[in-house]
Amino acid sequence: MAQTMRRGPLAALNLETINRVHDDRPHTKENALAAATVVFGVVAIVCAFFPSMHILGAWSGLAGVLVGLGGQMISATTLERFVLVIGLGGAAVGLFINMANGGLY
Repeated sequence: MAQTMRRGPLAALNLETINRVHDDRPHTKENALAAATVVFGVVAIVCAFFPSMHILGAWSGLAGVLVGLGGQMISATTLERFVLVIGLGGAAVGLFINMANGGLY
């Protein structure tokens, strides 16, 4: 396959590799949206363990889903899409559990 290439296991942790993958330009907006999606997803999952925090968890889950979907629309690399899908999944699961615990209000 033309896409197959061998790299070390820590090659994805190199910031130069993350920021400049295909077109030799930094993707700061796309990376910021991916990071925000992951943060919202983590907050939503953590709040899901505490039913009294359902308001914060539900709103952060909803924000994570919306930011993640927007990030998917403008993502340029496979690594950005991978991080966005992981964050979107966490945000959606957190949103659903927090909605079951009491909802947005």
